[in-house]
Amino acid sequence: MRAGAKTVVAAVAATVLGGAGYAAYALVDDVGRSTHRDAAPARTGPPTAPEVERAARDFLAAWSRGDVEEAAGLTDNAPAASAALTGYRDDAHVRKATFRQGAATGTEVPFTVTAEIAYKGHATTWTYPSKLGVVRGRTSGRALVDWRPTVLHPRLAAGETLTTGPVLGSAVTVTDRAGKPLDATTYPSLAGILPELRKRFGEKAVDGRPRVEVRAERPGGGGGQGASDGQGAEKVLHVVAEGGRAVIRTTLDAAAQRAAEAAVAARDEASVVAVRPSTGEILAVADTGARRAGFNAALLGRTAPGSTMKMVTAALLLERGKARPDSPLPCPRYATYGKQFHNVERSENPGATFAQDFAASCNTAFVSLAGRVTDDDLATEARDVFGIGGEDWQTGVTTFDGRIPPDTGAGKAAAMIGQGTVQMNPLTMASIAATVRDGTFRQPHLVDPERFGLQQAHAARPLPPAVARQLRGMMRLTAVSGTGRTAMSGLGGDIGAKTGSAEIDRQPQPNGWFAAYRDDMAAAAVVPRGGHGGDSAGPVVAAVLRAG
Repeated sequence: MRAGAKTVVAAVAATVLGGAGYAAYALVDDVGRSTHRDAAPARTGPPTAPEVERAARDFLAAWSRGDVEEAAGLTDNAPAASAALTGYRDDAHVRKATFRQGAATGTEVPFTVTAEIAYKGHATTWTYPSKLGVVRGRTSGRALVDWRPTVLHPRLAAGETLTTGPVLGSAVTVTDRAGKPLDATTYPSLAGILPELRKRFGEKAVDGRPRVEVRAERPGGGGGQGASDGQGAEKVLHVVAEGGRAVIRTTLDAAAQRAAEAAVAARDEASVVAVRPSTGEILAVADTGARRAGFNAALLGRTAPGSTMKMVTAALLLERGKARPDSPLPCPRYATYGKQFHNVERSENPGATFAQDFAASCNTAFVSLAGRVTDDDLATEARDVFGIGGEDWQTGVTTFDGRIPPDTGAGKAAAMIGQGTVQMNPLTMASIAATVRDGTFRQPHLVDPERFGLQQAHAARPLPPAVARQLRGMMRLTAVSGTGRTAMSGLGGDIGAKTGSAEIDRQPQPNGWFAAYRDDMAAAAVVPRGGHGGDSAGPVVAAVLRAG
């Protein structure tokens, strides 16, 4: 050490006073300290060497005692210093600290911090270097600590605070159903889903021992995922406890997800969801919007599903005895119920049966039966049999679970063919197709409901067995000889399909919809402005069903 240099050592011990949990600090200073401070003379110019040494020593002494207000008052920005020092104690959970003050270089004083951290049974000692500068107060003339966030820690940036807590972010591995890790690079449609799963279930996923870190975070931007250091890396400053392995196993199937990603990527806009009818497990979710803009329309979309809604309408009509698959039901070019309705391309079939109307997706035939059901029958059928409209799905991530409000007049007729105020997305339509295939509604979910505490929605009753058989027969007719035959060509097993073309105001082409199942996989897709659903959305669904 060069001549004239001084080293000041302050050892700090912490105790807890009463039940308030406030940490009081007792200072032991080997050079002594004055309990009385004379009024600083009104000086100008840079602080002198003795002033620099004393300002640093007094500040560190007050900080070590836990006297936040006194320490803050020894800086040139008392409000900011007070908030930061309080956070150091309360948010970073520093319960004991020791400061070693080094020799000043001009107006800069280095010091070493040894902080003892206690967080929910975890304890560690954290030693790191820092430094402070001393300036002269512009109005008081006193030598004051130049307050900057780096006084607390050299890597702390403006607007950041030190926080100690469990890691709930990217350290948690999310896998498919077989344990294969999932990432947003390989599966871009999961870019918003993976972090939401980590945030919601990361702590529960840890094997009993969460990793605890001291991090630099911005208010409102934490959540256990750390702060960026400007290079895209998390700003983790110290590890309190390594913790156990954290894994969230989803219901997704990597092969199905890969097929879904490829299918939507081939189109300007498309969304698709696949579920397992026997369990409700979500097997794949893909959406071009999630890949580009972050909004996943496959799960959050709210738009008319067109004639895919006829799965619910047909179930209602069959269950109420208003129609039978083999009963004659003409398909005219136009039908009026409150307003005039027409078929796609103005097609007609005067000698059709109800099953043929379903397979050909005849709007006018369904509209002609609007007077045989009440204004709330369709909404009741959707809720009580298909689980749609209760807004109570807990899938593991944020979803829109469908809306079929009661309606009257032309609105009721429009709802029967999936227009008007009906709002759906591929998730809800895939669930409806799955309910037809299984006969019982099983709420879609992305993670194990029991392990992660998800309350599952239930429908009031299953489809009556006879109705389920009839509806599956009509779905198969659509898949093998109706509007879904081209898309479903080559798919074996127990198959069924329903197409849809949803007309949207001021949109030149309707949205193309397709819902189908093959054995124990059901899927639904929408292609905005795609035109006929069998041509646009059908190949998307078929690609996923083949992968399954």
